[in-house]
Amino acid sequence: MAEEMPKAGSVVHIELVSKEPEKTKKFFHDIFGWKYQELPEMGYTMIESLSSPGGGLRAPAGQEMPGTVSYILVANIDDALRKSERAGAKILLPKQEVPGMGWTGMVLVPGGVVQGLYQANPEAQRQQR
Repeated sequence: MAEEMPKAGSVVHIELVSKEPEKTKKFFHDIFGWKYQELPEMGYTMIESLSSPGGGLRAPAGQEMPGTVSYILVANIDDALRKSERAGAKILLPKQEVPGMGWTGMVLVPGGVVQGLYQANPEAQRQQR
């Protein structure tokens, strides 16, 4: 049976932001059996959890606080960022390419929630199959 593709609006990625990534990786490995794929050129670690969604782990950028950010799949990152701003969100990270995968952005939602947005690049996904 073919794997069903997630629909726009689905959480597709969870990102852990840690002041001590190595200790965080050890904790999740020891407790939950997570495995990792290092991407040193990006300063990023992909998380291989036991089920969807997948995730990543990285150190904070600038004044960013440690925490967890979920990424929601959107059909069009530019539209989603514009709609978010019109709905009262502040753009924290404008559209940014994730090489070979798609595009991401991040907004601060009214109420203080940090929310990631992700648009897959269908051409890149076809090449990975």
